[in-house]
Amino acid sequence: MKSLGKHLILELWDCQGLNDMGLVEQALRQSAQVCNAKILDLDIHPFSPVGITGVAVLSKSHVLIHTWPELGFAAVDVFICEDDLDPSIVMPIFQRIFSPSHVQAIEVKRGVAGNGIPS
Repeated sequence: MKSLGKHLILELWDCQGLNDMGLVEQALRQSAQVCNAKILDLDIHPFSPVGITGVAVLSKSHVLIHTWPELGFAAVDVFICEDDLDPSIVMPIFQRIFSPSHVQAIEVKRGVAGNGIPS
């Protein structure tokens, strides 16, 4: 089924290192690399007393993470505007860097053919 992109939503539970800006940056940069995408912009913002939001705007869309270190939880969005690239390719990066005990993943096709998109 032809789509304009794929949106992967990850929920990572019981994570480590969620308040480490260096680890968040590493995850975003490695995600771009594995997707063979150029980083157009990278912004990482720490919150007080804890938590980080980071986004890598990519040539092929974006990777975004919000962290709640006090809960051991991270929400990750990966949107890829390339039909033949599977966004779940980034899952091992987040699993290796943050060591979650549980991961939930949902993939949504965006702009599915039939709505005026040529197939």
